[in-house]
Amino acid sequence: MQVARIHAQGGPEQIRIETVPVPVPGPGQVLIRVESASVNFSDVKRRRGDAYPFESVPPFVPGGEVAGTVAALGAGVAGPAVGSPVFALVGGNGQGGYAQFALAYAPQVTPLPPGLDADRASVLIVAGATAALMLRQVARLQAGQSILVPAAAGAVGSYVVQLARHLGAGLVVAGVSSAAKGEAARELGAHVSVDYTRPGWADEVLRATDGRGVDVLLEASGGDVLAQGLRTLAPFGQAIVYGAASGEAATLDPATLERFFYAPAPNQSLVAFNVGGWFLQRPQQAGAALGELIGLIAQGSVKTPAILTMPLAAAAEAHRLLESRQTSGKLVLKPW
Repeated sequence: MQVARIHAQGGPEQIRIETVPVPVPGPGQVLIRVESASVNFSDVKRRRGDAYPFESVPPFVPGGEVAGTVAALGAGVAGPAVGSPVFALVGGNGQGGYAQFALAYAPQVTPLPPGLDADRASVLIVAGATAALMLRQVARLQAGQSILVPAAAGAVGSYVVQLARHLGAGLVVAGVSSAAKGEAARELGAHVSVDYTRPGWADEVLRATDGRGVDVLLEASGGDVLAQGLRTLAPFGQAIVYGAASGEAATLDPATLERFFYAPAPNQSLVAFNVGGWFLQRPQQAGAALGELIGLIAQGSVKTPAILTMPLAAAAEAHRLLESRQTSGKLVLKPW
């Protein structure tokens, strides 16, 4: 089979197309014939050798989520049946989704429902389930509450904006990096958009909330975006961090720390989130959140992100596009 493999950490040029044997599923595993493989920023971080929760020792095949059909079942796996369409989290063994075949553990494999094609399914778990679980299970967003979503034009952000409105959020503030992305976020349901690349954007958020701040912050950039975002939290507000795309540490000045931990805004909280852990440790809750999202998509209540498909051979170019931050929506590789 063909794979896009990384032999040394560095730039996109380190991604090479190679031919390797088709893997054999072990106990508890499912072999998937990949039709669509999502490209996520975590793949970029692993390629560059940035700090990442999972060790990435070259050579390895990146890619964390795929959609396709079941090709074989390992020992102890009852289903889905061979030939069934599925989508799944993959890549925990260094053999990720940038390939014609990929292995997944059975709890991380979901049957593909009617009406959902492989391209859209391949971008659902990391982005869609992340958004749904953060809002439903972690933030437990209530009707009337306010929420700030930096990177609102991205895949996770676009789901968050729509789901927050579905749950009755009183104010959805979209953090964006351009006027065009702000318009896109407002079309999805954001009440207000702010450009978080401009100085003073946190003050704009506070003005939008009449000085109170937001009840929920969902943040994946890290660095100064996180530091400024914490300034916008309301009393009893919750900041949920699900990534650090910038690769920068958040530096908190004493005034921000005072406001975050003590007066005049006590009882705020900072929570870390990783979607893979939910599917491994709490598969029922993860499956329920994903199922709810799929239902909303089927009803037309939630739109999936715009998708740009590229051949597997263009994996390096896909990384260049993602790192340029000029894309909205999702990039999907087609291995066949």
